[in-house]
Amino acid sequence: MAFEHPFVTTLIGSFPYPDGTELCPRLAREIQIPAWPQLPRRTFRENMYTQYSAGLPGIVVDDAQQKVTFDTSGDLSNALEEFYGRYLADDIDSFALSPDYAAGFYTMLDTLKSTAGEWAKGHVTGPISFGLTVVDQDLRSSLYNEQLADPIVKQIAFNARWQVRQLKQARSNIIIFVDEPYMASFGSAFISLSREQVATMLNEVFDAIHAEGALAGVHCCGNTDWSVLMETSVDILNLDAYEYLDNLALYPHEVRAFLDRGGNLAWGIIPNNEGIFNVTPEGLAQRLREGIQLISDKARGRGVTIGAAEFAPRSLITTACGLGPTTIEIADRAVETLARTGEVLQRG
Repeated sequence: MAFEHPFVTTLIGSFPYPDGTELCPRLAREIQIPAWPQLPRRTFRENMYTQYSAGLPGIVVDDAQQKVTFDTSGDLSNALEEFYGRYLADDIDSFALSPDYAAGFYTMLDTLKSTAGEWAKGHVTGPISFGLTVVDQDLRSSLYNEQLADPIVKQIAFNARWQVRQLKQARSNIIIFVDEPYMASFGSAFISLSREQVATMLNEVFDAIHAEGALAGVHCCGNTDWSVLMETSVDILNLDAYEYLDNLALYPHEVRAFLDRGGNLAWGIIPNNEGIFNVTPEGLAQRLREGIQLISDKARGRGVTIGAAEFAPRSLITTACGLGPTTIEIADRAVETLARTGEVLQRG
């Protein structure tokens, strides 16, 4: 798939609005690859972890306490049998997002069906972040429970497949981002997973997305070992380019190999905090151009040829991270600045 423009604009999922009634038409109108909005202010069930939890064996959603956990104190045999029965039957619809957990998905789907365009973006919380964040009754991360780790990966993979099928009712080209904020802790004492384990889990989700004819992206809003992600089967690497773009320059061989196999970069160059009021589209465009040139220059210094011009047709731009924790004022400005920065970059 080729993007319609260089530096095409798209979005990370979360927003601070109470509903998507006015937001979705705006995103479809102003952003070139609109994404459906998570609306965690609407309900705790739209929290990025709760949203994808329904149907997992042993899951407990406590709306009053705003907690999602696993209860493994009892026998999970029946729940596991039911889960794997749906998985083995390829019952993708049973892994759907319900309106109670994702009102923004359905509002955007209706919006996309009534507006012109070829692209749309969905998103899932990645298995690493989900499994390390959602704990059991003993506060043990669910990813370290052998009974739960595999269902978590398969739940996310099948939900991604379901999203692709739904979004393809409205758009011919679909991207699904796998949001992995916890990858910022990879290599530290907080994550006792090997590169191989991380790659295996992520590739199962990416391969499921590919099976439905969509592009797979991965989003990490902090610094990480980017080589781990570039060595997976992912199509789009999304990073906080406002804060961490120069870190990508540490991996010239991996970037070269990623580009050679058709990889794309989604640059999170738009601040997702109060800093948005201190920047301009022209300044952000120049900051990104300089960062890309830095990657090219650093690569050349290590004997790797990566022309700065190679990036433009393989680039998307986004906010640095989701806007859910921010204010409506910040989110409004960020969306406006994203659209205008895209225009500046696309003019060359």
